[in-house]
Amino acid sequence: MKDHATPLPLSAKFVDPHLTAKGDTRATVSLTDPQTLWFNTGTLCNIECENCYILSSPSNDALVYLTTDEVSSYLDQLEDRNWGVREIGFTGGEPFMNPEMVDMTRRALERGYEVLILTNAMQPMMRKRVKEGLQSLKDTYRDKLTFRISVDHYGADLHDKERGSGSFERTLQGMRWLRDEGFRMAVAGRTVWGESDADSRTGYAQLFADERFDIDAQSPANTMLFPEMDETVDVPEITTDCWSILNKSPTEVMCSNSRMVVRHKGADAPSVIACTLLPYDPQFDMGATLAEAERDVALNHPHCAKFCVLGGASCSA
Repeated sequence: MKDHATPLPLSAKFVDPHLTAKGDTRATVSLTDPQTLWFNTGTLCNIECENCYILSSPSNDALVYLTTDEVSSYLDQLEDRNWGVREIGFTGGEPFMNPEMVDMTRRALERGYEVLILTNAMQPMMRKRVKEGLQSLKDTYRDKLTFRISVDHYGADLHDKERGSGSFERTLQGMRWLRDEGFRMAVAGRTVWGESDADSRTGYAQLFADERFDIDAQSPANTMLFPEMDETVDVPEITTDCWSILNKSPTEVMCSNSRMVVRHKGADAPSVIACTLLPYDPQFDMGATLAEAERDVALNHPHCAKFCVLGGASCSA
């Protein structure tokens, strides 16, 4: 992050995991306080968004469905490694496309973890079998289960621009069902629209009030507003000097407190990824076990800079 008269092209950056393009020592992050273990349940989704960072769609099965037994295996490893994780997160794709989603949720809840499910709350969640499965969990586990719903904008027009015509209303239908069943909800939105944070939160607050959703629009933990993730945008590389320059600690970066389990299509077994945003980049694939995933992570990707270090975002609650 040192000033230079001639900026380097993006193609010269994020190449060497140890050094930046200017020869400075690249910053790394240690797993110091694991709080969340994510499971990507598969990249298949019922819709195809205009700007999906993981390229989920009705046809993308690059990450195939995880099974309940695979989830249980990593929950066993959590106990063996004494990570101290409090939260299990499920993401996709659309998690409720996975036929074992309710069973995976139950396994995690039975172990005493809080569970966070990222969903669009549309047709896959609203199938009769899925709703009955979720209803079977609510009396015992309602206080430990949160659904984070993707609502890209508080208005139908901009949300539908991203997710397709009519998607806003279909998502609201799912949220109304969750509301009526007494489930806890949060929302994930986007900041791509050029609005200020205050204006965005005011808009979400009005939506939540109109729909009687018990969601705090002013809380970043309950209404998360994510920046657009574009790998072609030029961003600075993060050096070891950046921590003091930015007055930021490596412990504030997502890979200091979380890992994600995925199963790549054709792979013999799942693997552990350093970052929820980078499931396809082999340099962030840390191996098949949590023990292997305890090593440091080099911040060798534009998302590391824009999203995590400079943007300060996190996928966890």
